[in-house]
Amino acid sequence: MSTTELTEWAYPLAESLLAEPLPRRWAHSQGVAERARTIASILGKDADLMEAAAVLHDIGYAPDLAKTGFHPLDGARYLRDMAHADERVVRLVAHHSCAWMEADARGLREVLENDFPRSHPHLADALCYCDMNTTPDGTPTNPVDRVNEIAGRYGPDSLIGTFIRRAEPEILASTARVIERLAAAKRQPM
Repeated sequence: MSTTELTEWAYPLAESLLAEPLPRRWAHSQGVAERARTIASILGKDADLMEAAAVLHDIGYAPDLAKTGFHPLDGARYLRDMAHADERVVRLVAHHSCAWMEADARGLREVLENDFPRSHPHLADALCYCDMNTTPDGTPTNPVDRVNEIAGRYGPDSLIGTFIRRAEPEILASTARVIERLAAAKRQPM
């Protein structure tokens, strides 16, 4: 499947899993994909791959897919086992936005990393950038406000609240690396 075909395949799949049961999550996923399009200039041949991963990154929240309660793992397993997706998309979904830290808090880190070894750090940074620059409703935001929103929504003492605060330095570093790549690309002569 070409990368363009991958994107064309990803949108209807994500919509079928999220739009009806979780419309706000679907709006967020569409917004994350929109952010991916805004950074296509630094992704080159991986731009369509990133857009596909972006629109699919939260499918593990879908009620039919939620098996472990850890959405990156549930989504990645579905993409691998049922949808037979491109391995790079599967791994990006499995590890989006510092998922390994949440997996650690849930006692699932070894499972996550054995099933889906981390790879492509520049793409992981890009997906984190897209996710952390998108509100739950799909509109643009910034990583600091997004982390605060997540902590506030789940509560500071919840597993997610604790994880997101622990992950915040890496989230900010990850998004900063993408911003630096964008700035460097703009500095390049045409």
